[in-house]
Amino acid sequence: MELDRDEAGKSARRKAAIRLLPFVFLLYVVCYVDRVNVSFANLRMSADLGFTDRIFGLGAGIFFVGYVLFEVPGALIVERWSARKWMTRIMISWGAVTIGTGFIHTANQFYVARLLLGAAEAGFFPGMIVYLTHWFVAPDRAKAIGSLYAGLPAASVVGSLMAGWLLSLHWLGMTGWRWLFIVEGIPPVVLGVITFFYLTDRPREAKWLTESEREWLQEELAAEAAAKKKTRDYTIWQAFRDKKVWMLILPYFLAVVGAQASIYWIPTFIRRLTGLPSAKVALIAAIPGLVGIAGMLWNGWHSDKTGERRWHSAVPLLCAASAYLLLANTHNTVAAMTLLVLGGGIFYSYYPVYWSMPTLLLSESAAAASFGLINSIGHTGGFFGPTVVGYLNDRTGKATAAFWLIGICYLLAGGLLSRMRVQNPQLTVATELPARSGLATEG
Repeated sequence: MELDRDEAGKSARRKAAIRLLPFVFLLYVVCYVDRVNVSFANLRMSADLGFTDRIFGLGAGIFFVGYVLFEVPGALIVERWSARKWMTRIMISWGAVTIGTGFIHTANQFYVARLLLGAAEAGFFPGMIVYLTHWFVAPDRAKAIGSLYAGLPAASVVGSLMAGWLLSLHWLGMTGWRWLFIVEGIPPVVLGVITFFYLTDRPREAKWLTESEREWLQEELAAEAAAKKKTRDYTIWQAFRDKKVWMLILPYFLAVVGAQASIYWIPTFIRRLTGLPSAKVALIAAIPGLVGIAGMLWNGWHSDKTGERRWHSAVPLLCAASAYLLLANTHNTVAAMTLLVLGGGIFYSYYPVYWSMPTLLLSESAAAASFGLINSIGHTGGFFGPTVVGYLNDRTGKATAAFWLIGICYLLAGGLLSRMRVQNPQLTVATELPARSGLATEG
């Protein structure tokens, strides 16, 4: 009987991974393409509309104002209502706003479009993290989150390749950067409709699982929640006041400042370092994404295998910091491009491991609230990063100060994470659930 239960568990885990992870990966690719396509549009947009670096930086960063305001409610809606319905709403609305951005003409219209995009997309990422905790047990969670987060560097690759083509268009009297927004706004609308019919909110509703598989997932996830409750029976507001939650917020804020400064400006950095045309810049900008995909998948897998979280989260940031700090003092074009590609890609590796940490500290609605809290406050760094780089570029006339800013933020974030104390998830399960099948040893 125990063997049958073991087999049901293995089958349930495999089916959930095969059905859900490729789809949430696709959703996040589309999400991030639409969030950062403005970085590629800027290769032509600012010149066409007369924007300075400060205007573009502020417009890129103002996305996060709307994003932050609605982040916590979005995560709680997924926990208490329906991921399927909420993700449908999010995707259709952000697709519509993206299409509308293709018709802007003034700085104020640019600011409004970015603000609305942030508000439309708010809740997507923490909602997806919460959704994965409804389906994947602790030893599988970093891999599941890694599969979601792999959509981020993948979006960099996809967005780069699409931009290389779309920026060269001139249809119906409109330049390529306008078509970039219009064409890339269509997929989320289509996927939003598909999401409504494809996603399943909870294991108990999954008709694509057998009864024994549904029971196994429900029992294991309930047992994990009960084990955490023995030591952490928190309310939402207690989670907001928890020192460890806020200790996670500060390094995430600093990492986001560096990451968003890098992501939104890297095509412009490449253009100014090499002088290449927009299409070639877009192709080179795909390389950091490829580095990021490999790093994220390996780091998430190795973290789950060893059960170690702290250094798997800190080391990628420290490596990215080293690349950018060296870049700030490099004058050779080939060396500078190598460091820019490495620094722009390796930092992605910390994401899946970092986002597995809150799930080890909190449970149920408190965990859902902490995702939204960490992501919303941390993402205020997304406003400061691009905005400050725009100011520094206009003030100094070169990118050196921006490289220092990014490197120092990564260095501080990695240093803080290296001091975190996070309990080994495999030991937690082994201690709390010694009789449960396979959870302490599989990973």
